[in-house]
Amino acid sequence: MNHIEPRVLSEDWLPVAELSIESRREAAPIPGQFPKLKTLHQWWARRPIVASAATVLGGLLPAWSPNLAARIPDIPELRSEKAYRKWLLHLVGIWGDPVEAKRLSQEAKATGTKLKSNPYTYRPAFKNSLDEISVRALHRVLEETWGRLPVVADVTAGGGSIPWTALRLGLPTHANDLNSVATSVLIAGLEIPATHGTVLTPLLRKWGGVLVERASKRLESFFPKAAHEKVTNYLFAHAITCPRTGGLVPLTPDWWLRKGDKPVAARMVTEVDGAQLTTPRFEVANGIDIDFDPNKGTIAGGRAVSPYDNLAIDGGYIKGEAKAGRMVSVLYAVVTKTTNGRSFRAPTDADLTALAAAQEEVEACMPRWHADGVVPAAEIPTTSNYDRGHRMYGISKWADFFSPRQLLTHAVFVEEFQRLVPEVRGALDPRVADHVLTELALMQAKALNYNARQTSWNVNRQSTRSVFEKHNFAFKWTFVEFPGPEELLPWCLSQLVDAYDEIARLLEETGRPGAYHEIARLVDATGRRDPSSRNIPRSVHITRGNAADLATLPARSVDHLCMDPPYYANVMYSELSNFFYAWERLTLGLVRPDLFREESTDADNEAVTNQARFGALGRRKKELADLDYEAKMEAIFAECRRVMSDNGVLTVMFTNKDARAWDALGSALITAGFVVQTSWPVATESESSSHQANKNAAESTIMLVCRKRESASTVKSFLDDLAADIRAAARNASTRFAEDGIDGVDLMLSTYGPALSVISSHWPVYSSTPDESGRERLLRPEEALDIARQEVVRLRRSRLVGKAAQVDDYTDFVLLAWDIFRAREFTFDTARLLALAVGGLRIDDLAKAKIVKIGNGTVALLEPKDRLRRGGDSASSGVKPVAPKFDYVIDAVDTTLYIAAEDGMPAAKQFMDRLGLTGNAAFLTAVQGLVNAIPRTKIKGGWVIPQAGLLDTLATLYLPSIVCPAEEFGPVVSEQERLF
Repeated sequence: MNHIEPRVLSEDWLPVAELSIESRREAAPIPGQFPKLKTLHQWWARRPIVASAATVLGGLLPAWSPNLAARIPDIPELRSEKAYRKWLLHLVGIWGDPVEAKRLSQEAKATGTKLKSNPYTYRPAFKNSLDEISVRALHRVLEETWGRLPVVADVTAGGGSIPWTALRLGLPTHANDLNSVATSVLIAGLEIPATHGTVLTPLLRKWGGVLVERASKRLESFFPKAAHEKVTNYLFAHAITCPRTGGLVPLTPDWWLRKGDKPVAARMVTEVDGAQLTTPRFEVANGIDIDFDPNKGTIAGGRAVSPYDNLAIDGGYIKGEAKAGRMVSVLYAVVTKTTNGRSFRAPTDADLTALAAAQEEVEACMPRWHADGVVPAAEIPTTSNYDRGHRMYGISKWADFFSPRQLLTHAVFVEEFQRLVPEVRGALDPRVADHVLTELALMQAKALNYNARQTSWNVNRQSTRSVFEKHNFAFKWTFVEFPGPEELLPWCLSQLVDAYDEIARLLEETGRPGAYHEIARLVDATGRRDPSSRNIPRSVHITRGNAADLATLPARSVDHLCMDPPYYANVMYSELSNFFYAWERLTLGLVRPDLFREESTDADNEAVTNQARFGALGRRKKELADLDYEAKMEAIFAECRRVMSDNGVLTVMFTNKDARAWDALGSALITAGFVVQTSWPVATESESSSHQANKNAAESTIMLVCRKRESASTVKSFLDDLAADIRAAARNASTRFAEDGIDGVDLMLSTYGPALSVISSHWPVYSSTPDESGRERLLRPEEALDIARQEVVRLRRSRLVGKAAQVDDYTDFVLLAWDIFRAREFTFDTARLLALAVGGLRIDDLAKAKIVKIGNGTVALLEPKDRLRRGGDSASSGVKPVAPKFDYVIDAVDTTLYIAAEDGMPAAKQFMDRLGLTGNAAFLTAVQGLVNAIPRTKIKGGWVIPQAGLLDTLATLYLPSIVCPAEEFGPVVSEQERLF
């Protein structure tokens, strides 16, 4: 290891358990608890504020020592290591005991007890602001450590969580991103609130009100409503003409409007008084009036059924109609708001007339809009990883994502914004004016994200899912429209003002004398602020550019380079953000033309594994995309090394299950000249809800704490020489982080950093196997990670069954898949790596044995009923109720469970007795392992994974040696407040 001074706190310790709990608390969709920095503008994979703050400070604060306490004796928080660690929790806003609060919450769920009060007796961490004394003390420690107030930089800043936390604490901050949309978000979320604070809020409300009023007035006639009615949503289905009858066929998977104890459904009417309609009508049925099956829609799997003759309509015909521009939309229900909540009604003639008028208006205005730059005319780039249906269904231009009336709403906003620009500039100082306009332009992104053909109605929550509920452009058969005048535009302004005001207020609160108190918002006609309203100076510099060429940052000028780099192939930021860029060129581009000169965002220089860029090269596209990602990350890390001070720290926050991503990232880090000093896993993602129970997802972000490597090792090292050290590092990490609540696939990921630490500190390290020509070759990090995985597998196997027992490879794979992934489905790559670590298995062999099913990039453990072998099937593996014996223990267990589910527990007992399984050590070991491994989660009294319930009953009735752990209860999260 390199021993560079100052040794920082994160090289010794980070509060993993506390940060994990608070990060998940911050990510929970609970009203008033979600940071407004994340709602200012859509961005993908933002890190939690609390985790970002701790990571920034952990890489700057010195590790505690008696010498530190002696050097600054008048700061009581430095007098002991315990006090110092408690101080870090205070500095990042954790002003209570999250571990105890979580324990009380889980205990209450387990016992069915209703807590009298919220066990979290303090506000979410990001809401707690430090007073001036705390910030001054922090600055004094940092200045004593670094010789000056240290500089923090995030060169792939994205949504801005990391630099915002540094800026809030008064640290000199640099934020950079390649993407123009991200750069705009950084300006709006960091630079502008740091410059003006909450003084800008009334100006945003004033000029935003003007903008909304003008746009709404122009749109009113296209959104009629009955007297005393408040329409909140219109629900549409895409539709095509039946090829046989000529009738219009709405394409909807089901007809539910609301489920639960007050169900509502839409009824399609295709015949009146014996006469068939060519355009269906719709009715709304409530409760007992639902005399049809709302689950039975008109389309499934891309194929439709015509309601006119009940015959199938081929998926190819549907796509052909869409591409030819003959797919239309049909309004089938209107959502209204009453004093009693949501209500639904059928479309009226007035509704349909208004829709036709809107379409006529769009057709009349489109030539002018294109000529004046009001509506984007650009084609969606064909080089894309996100052809998830939109191109197949006629969406080839950015404007095609919107129905005619949605397009009208967005176009009117653009026109009115363009007209407002000279007025604001004429009324305010130039810089203030452009900052007001920058913020107001972000309203557009919110409107686009919640008013498009890619939005959908959430029947359970009675709210709208945004376009980017998932990270793609998946085509939706049905979609939601919001009334522009009374709902969408006023809400967008409210969201923008609330988000900006909280961001600015939290910056202002931090560093105030004593507790936060309201300041007089002194605003004159030019928007100048009261200079006495902020005591802690804040400096932020925002740039747009390639992180591999940070021309504005001098060499050795950054002390902590804390970054959250692109995650391999997880998110194609450029492709997704072009959805906004195409429109923001027409609004934000007037204010910041330097950011919007090009037709689209810069996908060529983006450091992601972009297979689409290499699509013409066929089978090699994945390999070349991987190499391109690694080369770009190496260039970025090399530039980071240049701008870092010699005793500086690089912290990389990385979330990915794919071992290839870790291999590429590790190789880039090591080649660029860094040593991984240590790593910390923090659970930063929201806990899985019940509908995700069978899906595996990494929930932790791994913080890699790195230093510059001074020089290459003079000792020639081979992987075999370091294997024992890698195993020990993986073993220690697995044991230590399990105590902090890290589990499943995240526990395996937590060993990757320690493995990289071992090889990077001995670099160069050579593989134990030569290349094809017999020459020595440098090690790929993946080879070290494989050793770490094998050690985790060994430890987890022992933990599952209470001893270092191995049943058979197939059974072990199932046990460890449940234990590590905590889900039935997981990615192909993680399955492949686990299979290799268990016993050199191949996924194809597991599929032939009917243990798993291979999907599109995924692998799923089959349920017992899906493993059934029919009478004539001679395969040796699977569920076989009449088999006299089994080669693999998992087959005996699954056959028992299958019989229990189909014929009852007594039949399962007879089967076990016939084969002598109740006294079979291997069988009992496998059952105990599955009982321990399969999540025992219940939601409203029902088992989320039924297999766990069968095992529980079987063990309770007939297998007394099996110990069943306590039941788990699904996360109880308040329903998210409706967005409108």
